[in-house]
Order: sequence, then C-alpha cells, then structure tokens
Amino acid sequence: MKEKRLLPLVLVGLACLCVLTAGLRAQAPRVNIPNPGVPQITTLEGNFTRVAYNNEAYTIIGYQLAQRSIGEEWMLLEVGLSLRDKTPDFKLTRGAFSIETPDGKTIPLATITEHRQADTRALENRSKVQRDSINYFPPNASRACRLGFFADPTQRIVAYDEVTLTDQSACVGRLYFHVPGGIKLGQHWLNVKFANSTLRVPFRIFTPDEEKLVSKNFKDIKKQVEEAFKK
Repeated sequence: MKEKRLLPLVLVGLACLCVLTAGLRAQAPRVNIPNPGVPQITTLEGNFTRVAYNNEAYTIIGYQLAQRSIGEEWMLLEVGLSLRDKTPDFKLTRGAFSIETPDGKTIPLATITEHRQADTRALENRSKVQRDSINYFPPNASRACRLGFFADPTQRIVAYDEVTLTDQSACVGRLYFHVPGGIKLGQHWLNVKFANSTLRVPFRIFTPDEEKLVSKNFKDIKKQVEEAFKK
C-alpha cells in the first residue's frame, strides 16, 4: 500500500469507532470521529475489537474485559502485533506501550514487579469468558509468536522485557496497565511506538446506552466502512 492511498482512508476507518450520538438517521447511526493525529487506518472488527495499521506495522486489540472493569484500577488488553510485509525486523520493548485516558493522562505499561504485586488472578479468571477473538492479522503474518511482557502466575512461563517482531510473526499477548482512580467512561488510546512510526488504537469505554447502540447497529456500521473502502 502506498502512502498517498493510506492517508485519505484515515477518516473512513475511524468513522466507525466512536461513540454514537443521540441523533440517529433511519438506517445508520451518526458518529463522532476520534482523530489519532498520525497517518493510519483504523477498523472495527467487533464490538470490542479494534485494528490500526500503517505502512510499517499492524496492531489489534480486544478490550471487552476493560469495558467490564469500569472503576477498577487494573486494565487488561488482549493485543496482537505484526510488521507489514517486507518491513525489517524490529525489537519492541516495554517502553513502546502506553495508554491515554479520557482525562488526558498517559499511563505506561506496568512493570513485571507491579503486576506481580497487584495479584491480578481474579482479572485473569474473568478474561476466560469476557474476551473476543483478535485473530485479524494480515496475510503475511503466519507464524505464531508470544507477546511475553507478562507471565500468568498459574503457569510455568517467564515474562520478558522485549519481543522481536518480523513481517511473518503474529505476536499475541496481554498488556496490563495500572489506572489510578479506576477505569473511566470515554475515549481511550493504546499507543505503540515502532521503529519509524506510532500506531494509536482508539477504544471507547461505553455507557450502557452507548454499548446497546453499538451492538444494535454494528452490522450497518461495518457495512458502511466496507463500502467506503471499496471507493
């Protein structure tokens, strides 16, 4: 994909991701558009599944558990990462990740020690049922890869401070963030810094009414996006 084609599609991809407004048209909801501030394409693959990509990298998140954890101080995101076809290998470290919250705060990825001391076993148990598939990798990403920044305390695995991404790897894992004051309603962003660019994956923590609207209109919204991408 050439850069000149990537940029005009940014708003198209973003149009399906935002909170639905009260004024609805007969067949499809009107939406507000979150602006990532960087050149990228963003798509919706499920009520709580988002994809963002550019010419360098590809990021997928599943955040249903975060939606079900409003008010709690630990956020768990299911994340998938890959590089675009023919992009040179890149070593990703813990410092590449952060989230931005609705009140404008930037929160770094938790450290291994912080995660161990927090005892997130209850959160991990809930994740077994409150989760969505993030298997939306590009065709070039065909080799399974563990995104091992954290270790499940119930398993004999080790946490690492870095992972090497390739254009053939489909790296999957969990990211944990400590959110002082608890997870709040509103627009959030997952930031991932790669070698030459940053992807900003938007995800919104919905009110009950917003979630109902998204669920009710999901197929229509997705169809609009698919048709827009054909143009």
